[in-house]
Amino acid sequence: MTNSDRFNRKTLSVFLSYYKPHWKLFAGDMFCAFIVAAIDTAFPMMSRYTLNTLIPDMQPRPLFIMIACMVLMYVLHAVSNWFIGYWGHIFGTRVEADMRRDLFTHIEEESFSFFDQHRTGHLMSRVTTDLFEVTELAHHGPEDLLLSILILAGSFTMLFSIRWELALVVIIYIPICILIVMQSRRAMNSTSRKVKERTADINATLESSISGVRVTQAFTNEEYEINRFNANNEAYKGARGLFYKAMALFHSKLELGLHLLDVIVLALGGWFIMQGTMTVADLVAAQLFVAAFQGPIRRLSNFVEQFTTGMAGFNRFLELMRTHSEIPELPDAPDLATVKGDISYRDVTFAYNENAPVLSHVNLEIKAGQTVALAGPSGAGKTTICHLLPRFYQLTEGAITIDGTDISKVSLASLRRQIGIVQQDVFLFAGTIRENIAYGCPDATLEQVVEAAKRAEIHEDIMKMKDGYDTVVGERGVKLSGGQKQRVSIARTFLKNPPILILDEATSALDTATELKIQHSFDELSKGRTTLVIAHRLSTIKNADKIAVVTENGIEEAGTHDELMEKGGLYKELYTAQYAAR
Repeated sequence: MTNSDRFNRKTLSVFLSYYKPHWKLFAGDMFCAFIVAAIDTAFPMMSRYTLNTLIPDMQPRPLFIMIACMVLMYVLHAVSNWFIGYWGHIFGTRVEADMRRDLFTHIEEESFSFFDQHRTGHLMSRVTTDLFEVTELAHHGPEDLLLSILILAGSFTMLFSIRWELALVVIIYIPICILIVMQSRRAMNSTSRKVKERTADINATLESSISGVRVTQAFTNEEYEINRFNANNEAYKGARGLFYKAMALFHSKLELGLHLLDVIVLALGGWFIMQGTMTVADLVAAQLFVAAFQGPIRRLSNFVEQFTTGMAGFNRFLELMRTHSEIPELPDAPDLATVKGDISYRDVTFAYNENAPVLSHVNLEIKAGQTVALAGPSGAGKTTICHLLPRFYQLTEGAITIDGTDISKVSLASLRRQIGIVQQDVFLFAGTIRENIAYGCPDATLEQVVEAAKRAEIHEDIMKMKDGYDTVVGERGVKLSGGQKQRVSIARTFLKNPPILILDEATSALDTATELKIQHSFDELSKGRTTLVIAHRLSTIKNADKIAVVTENGIEEAGTHDELMEKGGLYKELYTAQYAAR
């Protein structure tokens, strides 16, 4: 069964599938719950026997034996409760962790279009807070149900043996309590989902605001961000208030019903005693059984609360697991190996959705080892052409081949191993310089990292830093300059050593002096590799083997710099305009 099939089953079936890897722990938890239920059911009958027989008959030895048995029973009761309290929660945590693992794996495998449509904060909320209550539900849910069923059945049987009239009252009363539970569940389920959604909104706002705090302060928009956060916070408070209102009404109605049951049993029992048809000991035992009934009813109420909050989170988890925008891959797709670097775009058409076409019938031939630059106005699709090569998006029509092999027919991992990307907006992880360079090859030694840094001409800068290669770069590399971040990214690509290279406007955010300094690193990186370059500054691509001018109509013209200038088309207009603007 594939993952897709697994998560398309019924919700409860998917939920229970997470129990299978930990069934031994779950079985131990249920066994201990059975022991607790058996002891709770036996105690009232033992008390009744003691009050009716052992004490009136003045039998001290059997009495002390009975007391000793009760002590041993409650020691076993305590041990079982310890197992439930510790290992039961460990079981719930493992189930939650498995769900979180599957969700993170699913997100990591999604295509770029998935992240175009989902905010980071919302995804973070799905992976973290939405699954917190699942631990309690996975553990306490089956346990509470088992305890409730066993204790209710046992207590009813014992109570029936004492007075069938009292048992009849209880059996009529319990469905009323269950009806209250079921009615309240619907109201709590609706409000619990709203709480999850408002929590996700807070996380999304928080992530956005913290990530953009420098922009916020630069525009003195702190008050605006605070107000925006407060609006989401107030919405969360409102949703939480509705949930607590439904929960309070639920518990108050349930408690009223349970206490009225106490009164009814006491009244009937007192009447039977006055009629001489029932003993005080029988009434005490009956009251103990009624108390035993109340435990399962309260457990069921707790179960409803846990089920409501836990399943609200699980349903949001399942909703995301059933969202599939990952790039399809053929079963047993072969690896792409020993790449020379011949690339061919054949009648490629792409649209993010039906109403937003980006590329139409693009044809482009790139020979191994060539440097091909993509030029043209913003929004024409230059970056999209590059993103289609490693299959970050799925083609609408046409095909792309590498060395004659259709990239849709090979495994994604092997395809992307052959391609290195250096982008304008360099992303560095909040670790050390060494860790960020080694991201191109996680098993690389320090010597290999240093060699890559030297080739990217960043080694000397690193050695001037206090902690050298162990220097922490900060969130998104904030402690490094733009040029240093770019060269760390280049070093990372050197370490990966791919035969195909994509430079996506990699120097457009840098000043001219820094750009010229880094250009040498790019020249070194491009040697012997098939290279696709996107550049706004056309002066940096004059020496490219081929320049393709991309417009909304596709590739308008292609050739060397001299050929395109001589042709006098769009490229010459763009180049002349940039030169005149200096």
